[in-house]
Amino acid sequence: MRLSISEAANLSGVSVRTLHYYHEIGLLSPSETSETGYRFYDERELERLQQILFYRELDFPLKEISRILNATDYKKEEALQKQNELLLLKRKRLDKLIRLLQDNMKGAGTMSFEEFDMEEIDQIREKYKDEVQEKWGKTDAFAQSNKKTGAYTKEDWKSVKNKSDKIMQKFAQKVGSNPADSDIQHLVKEWQDFITDSYYDCTNEILAGLGKMYIADERFTENMDKFGTGTARLMSEAIDIYCRNKN
Repeated sequence: MRLSISEAANLSGVSVRTLHYYHEIGLLSPSETSETGYRFYDERELERLQQILFYRELDFPLKEISRILNATDYKKEEALQKQNELLLLKRKRLDKLIRLLQDNMKGAGTMSFEEFDMEEIDQIREKYKDEVQEKWGKTDAFAQSNKKTGAYTKEDWKSVKNKSDKIMQKFAQKVGSNPADSDIQHLVKEWQDFITDSYYDCTNEILAGLGKMYIADERFTENMDKFGTGTARLMSEAIDIYCRNKN
């Protein structure tokens, strides 16, 4: 499946303007942007959009949604279970409100306010947010990234993406080469510096973890291999060599 931004908007009920905004803040990027600037979305991006809309329906702020979806240990199955729990509670609350409203329409004049209570839903929602914070949000890297990217403008995000794409393209051009080659090792250093400049202090320890994740998490592999099949594996192997040489 490959949809234009207008087709994605029609399918999801989200406005084109909203999809543009999600792209600007780094919440949902198109799978492809043509030379003329047209955005296209494939099945993976539409799946992410659906997750975003689930969370929006549950009143999660966009910043919190981004934190959840970008967590390194994010698991869709677990997320769906939690969303199901919250939506069922929301439905239960709405059913009570409808019954109360209908009673009043019949002239019952029921002076009850417990149906408006959001405490149970809020408690579970906060618990979910705390779980994400516990797993990922306490790291210095997360705090640095939040602080730095929180001030990014649309042009800043465009610049960051352009820099990232250029480095990825350089790696893609080296697929098939020895990852220990000096020019590839220089690319690893360039990638590490890019992460530090754009997001957080990318230590060798963090970089080593990222390198493993590039092939362990299919989402990263697919995104990187869009620049050329084997890009993610080359980066992972080159990073491993780079970090071991730094020890």
